[in-house]
Amino acid sequence: MTAPATHVPAVIIGAGHAGLAMSRRLTERSIPHVVLERGEVANSWRTERWDSLRLLTPNWQNQLPGMGYSGDDPDGYMTVRDLADFISAYAATISAPVQTHTTVTRVRANDRGYTVETDHGTWTCDGVVIASGGSNIANVPSAAAQVPASVAQFTAMTYRCPNDLDDRAVLVVGASATGVQLTDEISRSGRAVMMSVGEHVRMPRSYRGRDVFWWMDKAGILDEGRDDLDDLVRARHVPSPQLIGTPEHRSIDLNALTDRGVEVVGRLGRISDGVAQFSGSLANVCKLADLKMNRLLQRFDDWVEAAAVSEVGPARRFDATRVPSPARLEIDLAEDDIGTVVWATGYRPDYSWLDVPVFDRKGRIRHDGGVVDAPGLYVTGLNVLRRRRSSFISGAERDSEELSEHLDRHLRLNATS
Repeated sequence: MTAPATHVPAVIIGAGHAGLAMSRRLTERSIPHVVLERGEVANSWRTERWDSLRLLTPNWQNQLPGMGYSGDDPDGYMTVRDLADFISAYAATISAPVQTHTTVTRVRANDRGYTVETDHGTWTCDGVVIASGGSNIANVPSAAAQVPASVAQFTAMTYRCPNDLDDRAVLVVGASATGVQLTDEISRSGRAVMMSVGEHVRMPRSYRGRDVFWWMDKAGILDEGRDDLDDLVRARHVPSPQLIGTPEHRSIDLNALTDRGVEVVGRLGRISDGVAQFSGSLANVCKLADLKMNRLLQRFDDWVEAAAVSEVGPARRFDATRVPSPARLEIDLAEDDIGTVVWATGYRPDYSWLDVPVFDRKGRIRHDGGVVDAPGLYVTGLNVLRRRRSSFISGAERDSEELSEHLDRHLRLNATS
């Protein structure tokens, strides 16, 4: 006999930082709710990231509603374990009503709201907040199917450390934050590394004596809203910046990697008969990344002048990206002794359980700043959800406040209809 569904005004799916921030806001508004989590709190950080990963944002910036960083290294960068502990401590501090090890299998509309089916019972509710994030599935290109069986393949979700790899050379595909960090780590292990480079965002770790996130915060860049952006769709899909969080606060870019002996090639096109073929646009892609970085630095400099700031160092510019001339267009995986391909090609969300017609032609949820195109349905924790800051942990503070206000109004209206 099937157990009856439990009714609660709101269900939050996902107990990461964004879902817990929403839980805190709903508690502030005295809205009963439950947070459903497929694993433990902060599950993705605990189980789906490589061992040495640190956040890109400095510790002082990592804050959630009612709780900020309280350690003794505000300018450092949290390890993945530190972050998982921080989020778990937050869940305990706010007494979040989390039901762990509960996998959502289907969300569908009903006469009054939604039915949320899981492997541990069913809930009905008036509102659903999707906080499962945008990094549930590794976004692996179709070329992966053509990699010879003799070559091992990893994604950023399955790679843990260089000891996972054999001693042969490694091809890393992707040059955003994940790609450059994994290339750096594997190269430092003594293996030969080649990196396939497409569109990327070059950014220094620090500028004029301050962390780059200090600059983006002070210059107002992180608080630019979705209505301030010329192309919101593109802004939401721009690659993550080439940054790494280390105790030394070092920068990482293609020049730093090639200085270590890494060979860079263009964007991967296809793999045919064991031969990887690459685009010839590497030089142009790198010039564009340099141009955009210099525009960002100029914006920082303009802010310094306008705000009459004196406690920073002198303005400077960085060397242009050096690329081989010509860069190789083909690599024979066997001849170059490639033993592993690491796909650092991003992630995509998993909404296979969402049985509500709210998807666009590319399978993305249609929403306006997290308010989904269905009454009582919300999404949070995505890139540039409501503003640029939404892409980082600190963005959950304002996003959760605004979305919880909207949800509160919806619940009140639903109660009187």
